[in-house]
Amino acid sequence: MPTSLGKLRRHPRVTTQADLPKSTASDEIAALRGELLAWFRRGARRLPWRETRDPYAIWVSEVMLQQTQIATVIPYYHRFLQAFPTIAALAGAPLERVLTVWSGMGYYRRARNLHLAAQALVRDFDGRIPRDYQRVRSLPGVGDYTARALLSIAYNLPLAVLDGNVARVVARLKAWKGNVHQPQFRTDVQMELERMLSRRQPGTFNQAMMELGQTVCLPRSPRCPACPARKWCQGLRMGRAEAYPLPRPRRGAEVHPLAAAVIRRGSKVAMVRGLEEGLLNDLWNFPAAFGSSHAQALRRLREKLGALFSGPVSLGQAVAELKHGITYRSIRVRVFSAHVSGKADRNSMRWVPLDRLADLAVSELARKIASKVQGAEL
Repeated sequence: MPTSLGKLRRHPRVTTQADLPKSTASDEIAALRGELLAWFRRGARRLPWRETRDPYAIWVSEVMLQQTQIATVIPYYHRFLQAFPTIAALAGAPLERVLTVWSGMGYYRRARNLHLAAQALVRDFDGRIPRDYQRVRSLPGVGDYTARALLSIAYNLPLAVLDGNVARVVARLKAWKGNVHQPQFRTDVQMELERMLSRRQPGTFNQAMMELGQTVCLPRSPRCPACPARKWCQGLRMGRAEAYPLPRPRRGAEVHPLAAAVIRRGSKVAMVRGLEEGLLNDLWNFPAAFGSSHAQALRRLREKLGALFSGPVSLGQAVAELKHGITYRSIRVRVFSAHVSGKADRNSMRWVPLDRLADLAVSELARKIASKVQGAEL
């Protein structure tokens, strides 16, 4: 257990459940649970995945909501389910089609895993999502959080869900420091959630806790007067709700120079699979190369184009500059016009009309570059 957490539990102004008679502690939890569920029933946001009991649709929403804001997800959710209305439809679609429909939302591994998992469901589970935690966890890309959220919401199984928003709510209720990425803190919060969980309405309880963290118990400037749990909140009682939990130490952004080439043949541009360094492998991109400096990136781009085309390659001046982020990488892009001759390997390159890039599974970086050079004289 983190030292700071242990110290807080011994703080004389903090009363924990261990200090209360067992019946009193149970009554407190039941009262808190009742207030939370009533609050959620009264004012929960109307979201499309809350209006269905289809386990497949709920699963898609949970995967999309990982690392993506709700407002961004909604149109993609509708588009994805329109393109692939069933598990069988998703399993039978080409990966390129799946990535194209997903294109623009980022973190494409989620789409690849959805596709692989749908194929596994058709192959091993008759095209249905099983009701068993271990079997759901065996699917590609399905971790503990997704399995618990899916099974509790779709099948009402008594599994408590822990994410960053929920951890923040519990940390403030208990006045616990630490953060969700510390194993002991995570274990303590999970145990508290198991005690709080509604056995009759686990899916609704989990959604209520997430809703509370997303709309009221905010990281900064929490809306404590509007909180249904304020009566039980030790952090609020101490006047320090915003101090809990501790923020996660952030990895500093690493600057990565990248040189990219726009190669035209009439109205078409050359596109290649992947970027570099194992990034965006299944997506189409403008030919590009990283370097420790912009000069080195440009030299590596020349080498890359020389290996791609059989004839001479010439690079002009930079025609655009932009920034792009991928995880901890801050990518500083310089875009160059390029002229090539000779043939290229058709397996590694494709000529695509610039105004039809949206029809391909292209990366968000490629979209940014295209918007910069659209209509430019290169």
